[in-house]
Order: sequence, then C-alpha cells, then structure tokens
Amino acid sequence: MQYQGRMHQLQRELIGRYYAEATRAAATGEPKVAYLLVSGNPVELLRAMDMLPIYPEINDLQLAVRKESLPYILEAEEFGYSTDNCAYVKADVGIFLRGGKTSYAQIPRPDLIVCNFVGCNVYLHWFEQLAEYYKAPVFNLDVPFVRDATGRPEPGDVAYLVKQLEQLIEIGEKMTGRSFDYQRLQRIVALARDTEDLWSEIKHLNKTSPAPFDGYFDAGTMMAPMYCLRGTEGGLRFFQETYREMAERVQNGVGVLPQEKFRYVIEGPPPWPYYRTFRDLFSKWGAVAVASTYSTVGGTWEWGFRHDPQRPLESIAEHMMLHNVSNRSLLLRYEQIKRYIEEWRADALVIHSIKSCRLFSAGQGDMLDYFSRGLGVPTLLVESDLEDPRYFAEAQMRNRIDAFFETLEHRRLTKRGSGLGEGVKA
Repeated sequence: MQYQGRMHQLQRELIGRYYAEATRAAATGEPKVAYLLVSGNPVELLRAMDMLPIYPEINDLQLAVRKESLPYILEAEEFGYSTDNCAYVKADVGIFLRGGKTSYAQIPRPDLIVCNFVGCNVYLHWFEQLAEYYKAPVFNLDVPFVRDATGRPEPGDVAYLVKQLEQLIEIGEKMTGRSFDYQRLQRIVALARDTEDLWSEIKHLNKTSPAPFDGYFDAGTMMAPMYCLRGTEGGLRFFQETYREMAERVQNGVGVLPQEKFRYVIEGPPPWPYYRTFRDLFSKWGAVAVASTYSTVGGTWEWGFRHDPQRPLESIAEHMMLHNVSNRSLLLRYEQIKRYIEEWRADALVIHSIKSCRLFSAGQGDMLDYFSRGLGVPTLLVESDLEDPRYFAEAQMRNRIDAFFETLEHRRLTKRGSGLGEGVKA
C-alpha cells in the first residue's frame, strides 16, 4: 500500500534541509553544533544560543529506515561493543568510526555535548563516550525522575533544573562569544508553544472514526520536525499545514486506510529497519494505531502542557522533567495507555518490545498482564529491535499478528467480544 500525502512530502523536504545544514556545519564549522537527546530536551535554549541541535538517535534511525544500519553496528561490535549494547549506541559509534559519513549527510562533530539524562542510564555512558571520542566538552543535565505517583514534581526540583540551565547558558556564552539574548529565547519558546498546540490538536483528531492518520507510523513521520525543528518558523509551518490536511480528512470522513476495522494503541519504539513491513502487517487487517507512547518520548503535549514564553526556563525544566514518557514511572505509563484506550476508543493494545532498549522494554511483561488480565484489554506483545535488523523475524511476527487479529475478528463476528482478552506473546 502507498502512504502518501502533503505531510509526508513536507517532512522529507524539511528534514532534507535540516541535514543539508548539518553537512554545511561539518564543512565550515558554523554554526556551532550541540549534540543532545530527543527525550525531554532544552532545544529552545540551544537555538537561542545559535547552536545547531544534532540528535544521534535521529541520525541512527535515518540509517535504519534506509536499511544501512547493520554495517555501522558491526563496525562498533568489531571495535569492542557487545551484541547486548543499545543498537542506537552502536550505530552512532559506527558513524564516529566512519568519520561522520552517511548516505544522507555528513554528520558534524560536536562543539558541545549536552546529555539530558531522563530515565535511561545508557544516555550517560553513551554521551560520555562520545565526549571522549570527539574530544568535546560534555554537560550533564541531571533531570530529577518523577517520583510522585500523580506525576507532580518534588519541592525544589524545578528550581534545581533551572539552575543547571543557567549554567548551560554560561557555557554557551563562552563558546559563542555572545551574550545570551533572553528575548530571543522567549520568541523561540513562543514558536514552540504554538507548534505544541497544533501537534496536540492533530493527535486529538484521531479520536474520530475513521482516524485521519496512523498515530504510530504517521506520528513517527511528524516526530522529526517536532524535535529537529521545534522553536523554528519552518517547524511551525509544517504543523500548520499538517493540521489543515488532517482536519480536512476528518471533515470529509477520509481515514488513513480504505476501511478502518480495528483501532489499537501501541507501546514501544518501531523497528526502523522494517518500518514499512511492520506497518503493512497491521494495515492488511484494517488496523490503525490511534495513539502511541513512542510519539510522546519527546513530550506529552496532548495532556495540556505548553512551553511558556513568560517563564521560559521554568517551562523548559518542567518539560524535561514532567512531560515526556521516558522520565515517568511505569504506573504513570500504564495510566497514559489506559487513557488512550478509553478516550481514543481503541479495541486493543500492542506492545512492541525492543531487544536492545531496556528503558522501554523493562516491565512490559507486567504491562501485558495488567492490561490483558487486569483490565480485559486484548493485548499482543511482539519483539524485535529498533535499529538492528538481525532481530526482526518477519514470518514469526506475521503469524502472531495474524493470529491476534483473527481472534479479534472472530469475537466481533460471533458477538462474544465482551472485552475480556488474553495477552498473546510472540
């Protein structure tokens, strides 16, 4: 099947320009480059310092979707990395070992490495190693984990993080030789806020039936502009046009598939090397992902959070700490999924467990039991990897997905689908 639309075309154009800018920075040394992570990051602050944000995770998934990741992974393993290491880390080390050369861009060396530690201790080791390889300074942002069961911050947590952001500003001033422009930060934060408004509205459009886009696969396409270009005019225009396209689909009753038969929520990152194949395994059943936890690794804006240009540093800190799925407890993740299932009217939950990502995969066995046995939600668990193509067993994956939807279809046809579902594990 073909999945085309104005949104996909715009995304390719924007990300193409983003990587063209990265290639120029590699050749000229300008602008200064900061490496950072997707989950809960202070990209608005770095843009206000005229630094180009580069995301190793996004570089790695670009390799994977082009089916080019394995040689980079193998090179890292030959260098000494274990097969059990995070595949993103290994692909990124492969990029370093190849001098930043990829088929889509020349990845620039970092002038500054900003490790926004949110929930995954691999981040710390990964960026410390990059700092050693590139001989670049590293600044670790110690983001407090959300410990309260309701998702509220502990007293002093926001102030603690704001102080670190002020220290990051001082580093940026010394590196660029320019005084920090607070008003420019406010303008960038305002652009981010307007972008978040649209992203949230787009996600809420999927509460309609048929859903105008796939909340996992198409949302993955939207995530790149959200993170690479948040706080820019180009990023805002992308979401303005995407919202218009999706709202028009809703108005005309046009779904992402010719016939929407099943609506599901999905947990976990996608298998980027087999992105299209994985999507088609669901689409053949008329199954559409109406919401996903993965689309919130960088922010849970659909629950109402917005960056605030009147309190830019405080709202950046709140976003980093409180409003991304990676820095929250499993119980809060359960509540997020439950809310998706209820409000987006999903028929089932799919859990995609990632071999090399402990952050997302830890606790997913309990999650399967909680939703299937505790709440009676039909739940399927399948396993592969987000970057390493060696761990995607297509025939086994197809058999499990087919069996799951055959069961759902049978229950629907025989009117015995009371909601009581058993988890199915691949």
